Amino acid sequence: MQAIITNFRRGRHTQTPNQVILSVEGVSTKEEASKLVGKKVTYKTSSGKEINGEVRSFHGNSGAVRVLFETGMPGQSLGTKLNIE
Repeated sequence: MQAIITNFRRGRHTQTPNQVILSVEGVSTKEEASKLVGKKVTYKTSSGKEINGEVRSFHGNSGAVRVLFETGMPGQSLGTKLNIE
């Protein structure tokens, strides 16, 4: 299942670099997004390194999900496509 990294999880004054918001193709409600909780996500950098993460919860009412990665994500990852396994 394809997804696009939309943004980091953030507040008004802070952002959390190891948590990102994904918009998933074909998912438009929070009920559909809640079925993805627990799935694994892998981001591959240009140097070949892999950063693993897990879908933790849905985000909002329009099908976005929140993913917790093991380390911080680079800023270049915004807008890239990922596979949800």
